[in-house]
Amino acid sequence: MGNIIQLKIMLQRTAPPIWRRVLVDDKITFFELHHIIQIAMGWENYHLFEFKIDNYSIGVPYEELDDFDFGNNKLVDASTLTLDDIIANQKKKFSYEYDFGDGWKHQIIVEQFLPRESSKSYPICIDGKLNCPPEDCGGVAGFYQFLDIIEDNTHPDHDEMFEWIGGHYNVEYFDKEEINNKLKLLNKYIKEWND
Repeated sequence: MGNIIQLKIMLQRTAPPIWRRVLVDDKITFFELHHIIQIAMGWENYHLFEFKIDNYSIGVPYEELDDFDFGNNKLVDASTLTLDDIIANQKKKFSYEYDFGDGWKHQIIVEQFLPRESSKSYPICIDGKLNCPPEDCGGVAGFYQFLDIIEDNTHPDHDEMFEWIGGHYNVEYFDKEEINNKLKLLNKYIKEWND
């Protein structure tokens, strides 16, 4: 029946840190974990991704990436590898990068293995802090520049940036219930995002 793994996902180089804590089934694929992270963090699944763990680079194989340098690692298809194929112990750390242009790098910590609770639906987000940066804002440096601009009513790009973001952005926003409502529809999101 498998275990439940508690993962802490932290967006690197953010201060204070932007993070989520999720419970996932150890039988899910890394492809499914990618989509869980997309929902939990608030990304929109517009870009490629890669996990790095031990000697594995795990992602979606594309012919365009055949000549891409993964160092000593070979790109393993994320849809064929499950978490329990690789993750065997607590306190293991691995990385997840989303959007190779903006370079959103996350550190993922395996915090603990838990017994499955029949009263819970998995995956589930149990905690987190702060809002995810907007897509395509230019990575961490661009995100902090974006925050400076929207917080300064006198900045010449203030109005344009607010229009670009849709008129509202709250850096403190984190809604666990909203995330969990989306996680309940994980298979729907996977189908929509990959059709």
